[in-house]
Amino acid sequence: MRLHTLLEVLPFFSVQGEGNPAISNIANHHKKVKSGDLFICINGLEIDSHSLAGVAERNGAAAILAERTLEVDIPVIVVPDTKKAMAILADYFYKQPSHQLFLVGVTGTNGKTTTTLLIDQVFTQSGMKTGLIGTMHIKVGDELQVSHNTTPDSLTLQQTFRSFCDKGVRSAIMEVSSHALDQGRVHGCDYDIAVFTNLTQDHLDYHKTMDNYRNAKGLLFSQLGNTYFKKSPKYAIINKDDEAADYFIKSTAAHVVTYGLSPSADFHAKDLILGATETQFTLVSPFGEQKMVLKLAGQFNVYNALAAIATAFAAGIPIEESIGSLEKAKGVRGRFETISEGQPFSVIVDYAHTPDGLKNVLETIQTIVAGKVIVVVGCGGDRDRIKRPIMAEIACDYGDYAIFTSDNPRTEDPVGILKDMESGVFGKQYQLIVDRKEAIKVALNRAQPGDVVLIAGKGHETYQIIGNNVYDFDDREVARHFIKGM
Repeated sequence: MRLHTLLEVLPFFSVQGEGNPAISNIANHHKKVKSGDLFICINGLEIDSHSLAGVAERNGAAAILAERTLEVDIPVIVVPDTKKAMAILADYFYKQPSHQLFLVGVTGTNGKTTTTLLIDQVFTQSGMKTGLIGTMHIKVGDELQVSHNTTPDSLTLQQTFRSFCDKGVRSAIMEVSSHALDQGRVHGCDYDIAVFTNLTQDHLDYHKTMDNYRNAKGLLFSQLGNTYFKKSPKYAIINKDDEAADYFIKSTAAHVVTYGLSPSADFHAKDLILGATETQFTLVSPFGEQKMVLKLAGQFNVYNALAAIATAFAAGIPIEESIGSLEKAKGVRGRFETISEGQPFSVIVDYAHTPDGLKNVLETIQTIVAGKVIVVVGCGGDRDRIKRPIMAEIACDYGDYAIFTSDNPRTEDPVGILKDMESGVFGKQYQLIVDRKEAIKVALNRAQPGDVVLIAGKGHETYQIIGNNVYDFDDREVARHFIKGM
């Protein structure tokens, strides 16, 4: 595609230099630039890549998109906002791939990963070839790729969607973070279904207030569109039990389908029986009542399953098929994952890194524990400081003994993070251990028969970020190592 043809989708821009080169690809990282590429300069949180325009030119860039003029010898297209222009250009250059997919976006504080995986399982069992984009990985059919963000930037998204289409994928399911919505990373994505899981405190370091956080989530629903097409209706799947439900319902012109435990929800659960390894309930929907048995523990997984069933309904999949698929679903890696090496006590690893997530997991453990609950938990550095004492308080209130330790301290002093946590629990039963491996060891050695040790915060993660370095660290493998040595 020639540069001038690509630029036809932008309403306003100015051009520095002359020429109409052929554009072979688009890149927004100077190291990924190849001959013939359009390089997009982004003024990011850590670096302004306008300073790397010369490097991109030497690497073969044919033209550059920027927010100011640059000292290079190739055409520079100057626009007010390169992030917005990148979304528009990527959508056009890669032939609007999201329009060719049945696209589902899932947003919420907790449950996004499990819900997307459950939806993916139902869709796959129904015969669709699916693509998945989320915290744990990017999946194309049975092929897994590394995921660097919960929701990639708009360029990476359109490139990923294009690869999905080229590989025969019919439906894509993706997690949509509040950061991505606020920063316009999903501009250009043509969603067919938007799902809301829940809204609890998180990311206030970025959003500042809960209203801002809620409003960012609401963009997913307002961007579903304002028109109706019989052959391709849009749906908003909303957790009716959440306080923010009405806000999201009012935010969208799409068809609304609700789920929850409330009898007023379109898809709701009753007669719950919560066990250590499975959950039973009766699904009530506009199509009658059906018994369900999930191989997943916790009330939070009832919500995740209901969201998946409502989404599958909106996608045209019969309820009976959805139930059959979900009853075969196994636990998600790092989500209430049991570590068993023959020890006389239970060890559970969970990604719970928000106050509500930690509370949900501990409430579930309370229903299955015979002895005491020992909690190992930390809070990430360079992130929401407000939640630190709240997380600590929940660990002490719902656990019998808490050990506060490092999560991913990043560039913050780990001791300072623990002191922030400690400010919410003076006088309660807890211990501060900076070294996470040592904290896990102490917790396991403290456990007696019938106890439960919860290792919370990192879940599926296989690394720890200390300073600017990334180290191998897997809570599950660390726990197994110490248990085997006991």
